[in-house]
Amino acid sequence: MKILNFGSLNLDLVYQIPHFVRAGETLSTTSFTRNVGGKGLNQSVALAKAGAEVYHAGLIGEDGGMLKDFLAANGVDTRFVRTIDSPSGHAVIQVEPAGNNCIFLYGGANQCVTDEFIAEALEPFGAGDFLVLQNEINAIDRIITAAAAKGMQVVLNPSPIADNLKTLPLDKISWFILNEIEGSELSGETEPEKILDRLTALYPHAQIVLTLGGDGSVYAGNGRRVRQQAFRVKAVDTTAAGDTFTGFFFAAIASGATPEDALLLASKASSISVTRPGAAASIPTLAEVQR
Repeated sequence: MKILNFGSLNLDLVYQIPHFVRAGETLSTTSFTRNVGGKGLNQSVALAKAGAEVYHAGLIGEDGGMLKDFLAANGVDTRFVRTIDSPSGHAVIQVEPAGNNCIFLYGGANQCVTDEFIAEALEPFGAGDFLVLQNEINAIDRIITAAAAKGMQVVLNPSPIADNLKTLPLDKISWFILNEIEGSELSGETEPEKILDRLTALYPHAQIVLTLGGDGSVYAGNGRRVRQQAFRVKAVDTTAAGDTFTGFFFAAIASGATPEDALLLASKASSISVTRPGAAASIPTLAEVQR
C-alpha cells in the first residue's frame, strides 16, 4: 500500500539555550543552526527511512528549495511538492540542556492549500492507501473528507493542538496517533486509560495509538489494547521523537506488521532519535533500528 503524507514543510531555526525564555526576558543562545523541518517533512523522512513507499504533498516558497531536496535525498517522492509565491513556513525552536524543546511556528506556504491542489495530490491514490496528516497546514477538513471518499485510511496526528481540531470530521479518521496532551484535549480526560476509553467510545471505528513519553505507548483497537515500554536512553534532543515514532509505526503497519511489532519498532526508532541533535537529521534508518 502507498502512503501519502499531506503535511508541512518548514525551515527550522534552532537555538540552544540555558533555559526556556520567560516573559520579558532577553536571553543569549549558546548556538544556532538552520535545518529542514516541519512535522510533515519529519514524518515523511521517518516513513521513508523505515522502508515505506511514501509521497509528500506540500507547499514551499522560493526560499524552500532545500526542503524539497532533503525529502528527495531521503527517498521521499516529491512530485506533489509545489513552489508558490509565499515565504516557506518556519519554526523557531528553543532547546534546553536536558533536551526538551519549545517551538513556535509561522505557517507561510503551509497555509495556502487549495481544493485544486488537494484533488491533484489525491488523484493517484485509492482504497486502502494511507493518508497521513498533522495539524500544521490549512484545509485539513477538506483533505480528510476527500481522502475518506476514496476509501483511504486516514491517519491523524493532531499536533499542534488548536481550536480547529474539534471542528474536523473526526468520524472519518481511521487512525489517531497522539500524545497525552493531545489525547486529553480531544477526550476531556487526563488519565491514559480514561483517554483511550473515551476516544474509543467517541470513534469506535478508529484505531488509536497513545504515546506516553518515558512510560511507553499503548495501542487500542479491534477490542484490545497493546502496551509497549519505552527504552531508557540519555536524551539530547526530543524534537523529532514523536515524528520518528509515527513514521516507523505506520511504515510497519502498511507493510502488514501487527500493532505489537509496529509499537516495538517505533519505540526503538524513537529512542535512537532522541540521542541525537536536530529533527529530521536525528531520524535513524531501518537498518540502524534493526541492529
